[in-house]
Amino acid sequence: MNAAATETVPLFEHLEFEFLLEYDVFAPSKRGRTRVHQPPDLFRGFLHCYYKDVYGTRPVARELQHGLVWYYCGLDKPPSRDTVDRFLTDLEHVIDDVFDSLVEQAAARGLLDSTYSIDSTHVEAIQYNDAASWNYDPTAEEYYYGFGCTIVSTGAKIPIAAEFTQAKQANKETAMRVTRDALAVDTPIWMLGDSAYDILDWHDLLLAAGVVPIAPYNPRNTDDPKDIKYRVEDRIKKHSEDIRLKQSILDETYNDRTGVERTNDAVKDCGLGHVCARGRVHARTEVFLALCLRIVVAITNYERGNGPGCEKL
Repeated sequence: MNAAATETVPLFEHLEFEFLLEYDVFAPSKRGRTRVHQPPDLFRGFLHCYYKDVYGTRPVARELQHGLVWYYCGLDKPPSRDTVDRFLTDLEHVIDDVFDSLVEQAAARGLLDSTYSIDSTHVEAIQYNDAASWNYDPTAEEYYYGFGCTIVSTGAKIPIAAEFTQAKQANKETAMRVTRDALAVDTPIWMLGDSAYDILDWHDLLLAAGVVPIAPYNPRNTDDPKDIKYRVEDRIKKHSEDIRLKQSILDETYNDRTGVERTNDAVKDCGLGHVCARGRVHARTEVFLALCLRIVVAITNYERGNGPGCEKL
């Protein structure tokens, strides 16, 4: 067994990928040439490649031709580039379910905690991806060519909800949808976001669910700004006359928001920063593959007795 294969075998031994077979999208086509797929095996192959910093259908196909790599990923033979490309296209139909299943496996192992954080990050694309666009990143204060991704994370750099967006800055609808997806996993005590999440509906949604949202108050263009530091200080008065939150507690809790930034960096190391696909469909699938790999690494480290926050095995 070569070194490349032995290093990534532990990525898969504790995880369940069989659910992929339940989807009709991977069944042989009824007309024309039969399309043969090995869903869990090719998924393992992609995880191996992303872990080894191999991205793009041509490099992935080339990597899976090597030695015993394809064998220890469970494949019967090395896949062709066409097979890899077709699988990536088909995977787009179920990648959300794959991601959700891995989040459930992380939750079952107790890897989530009571504080969720939400943030958006930029996703750079290759110049030949006509579906991407030039966007401004206010954090870096520069323009980039690509997409965006909004992520909710918790625990040891574990993404639990996400959405692929055209630009880094998520709109209100995306923020609400990703937040609902996160609440479907479990109900935390706190939900942290930067001033971009100073959204009344976002706060009311969380408070109604029994979650305390903490996002800095943004006075915007108002002529009469409120004397508050966090929006929740005002919104909680409308939900309860008895509950008051000390600003010192809000400050201390909000300091934990850096966790989502560390999650973003960890996911970028898993491939989020290397979207080599052309088109929006493949780009979104590659982004979620990176998210899946981050969860797989966290679970594997936990199963091996290491810290789940470690970014390498």
